[in-house]
Amino acid sequence: MEMVEVTFYGGVGEVGGNMFLLSDGDTRVFLDFGMNYAARRNFYSWPALQPKDERGLLDFGLIPDLKGIYRFEESEPSIDAVFLTHAHGDHTGYVSLIKREIPIYCGETASLIMKTLDAVGRKTFERDLTGIEWKTFRTGDHAKIGNIEIIPIHVDHSVPGAYGFIIHTSEGTIAYTGDFRTHGTKPELTEDFVKKAAEENPETVICEGTNIMQARVTSERDVEMELNTVVAKTPNIILTSFGHNDIDRLRTFYNVAQKNDRYIVISLKQAYLLKELQKDKRLEVPDVTGNRFIILDEENRRNRWEREEIQKYGNAKTVAEIGKIQNKVIYILSQFDLNDLVDIKPEAGGVYIYSSSEPFTEEGEIDFERLKNWLASFGLPLYQIHASGHIMPHELREVFKELKPKKLIPVHTDYPETFKKYFEKTIEVTLPTKNQIMKIF
Repeated sequence: MEMVEVTFYGGVGEVGGNMFLLSDGDTRVFLDFGMNYAARRNFYSWPALQPKDERGLLDFGLIPDLKGIYRFEESEPSIDAVFLTHAHGDHTGYVSLIKREIPIYCGETASLIMKTLDAVGRKTFERDLTGIEWKTFRTGDHAKIGNIEIIPIHVDHSVPGAYGFIIHTSEGTIAYTGDFRTHGTKPELTEDFVKKAAEENPETVICEGTNIMQARVTSERDVEMELNTVVAKTPNIILTSFGHNDIDRLRTFYNVAQKNDRYIVISLKQAYLLKELQKDKRLEVPDVTGNRFIILDEENRRNRWEREEIQKYGNAKTVAEIGKIQNKVIYILSQFDLNDLVDIKPEAGGVYIYSSSEPFTEEGEIDFERLKNWLASFGLPLYQIHASGHIMPHELREVFKELKPKKLIPVHTDYPETFKKYFEKTIEVTLPTKNQIMKIF
């Protein structure tokens, strides 16, 4: 009889940083290998203070001190593979550190997103995917690694190409949800995962619980209706921000822009990512080369690829040119683009639409206050219009009624105790701690 264990190196008692080592006898695979952004911000800040090498990451406990998994040390590989649920950095952020002899399994779309962002980003010690052996999958594929067989099934999330895993071990079956929801644009994807997982009778479910303490029931359809109301009654510039790879939200803004005869302004990096994602017709990515988009043509471009890429777009404009048509645009910008407001000089009647989750860290709250200071100075009211990428508590109850697991392990939540009390009358809930080795079977 083999011993099946999970070691929780991250993603427990916190949102993000998922990093779980599943061991079944001699077979060892990581489920996600994410960056804990909140922990990292305790020691580093972008772009001023960055780690030079692995020493800081190890000393500060940002990555586990394990031999045989990192490219910066000479040991033989001590794990067989890494399986990624989706392309968000809190699940993938430290994959670049993995030894190149160790294969990385992920969905085709997740691979495309990560490789595209790597191509347009600045290479650093933490951010360089060169040489990785990618092994991609689609729903229903089977990956057999020693004693472990993993079946990926798609789920709906705020990034395309997200999966949950059904994991067969030598002693029993585990389901790992990754990040998922049932109130997005494709709830049928999550329904497929739950149905298939139920058929496999998982004894243990490792489940995300992001919204266990701060749930707001809003669907992407609700977001589109609220956006359309605001946009239709706004006479001037509309500024917004949301996740750069949240294709559902981009499509929502695209639909609203069409209804209100507005252009969407995006960065060149965003345009490049969207153009790459258009290769997958199932994603239904709006045509970034069409006349509904304007590509921001920044002055003094430093990178050769940017200078060459911008020439491919006939719909590129400078910030000054955007300022002259500001009553016709929806400008998607990040906090790094706030200086553009000085050049645009927003006219009276514009608004800012914050289309992301509320900040949940002290640094995030400081950034949010800074954003509000900028908006107040230019007379731009702030709306928050958003639908979460994570499942709601009442929806989780329905999921567990169907899965009927014996044991539930909550991850990706700041409130594991609340999670336990919410479900303890119906399911045995076990709370892992960081670096804990938990026997599953």
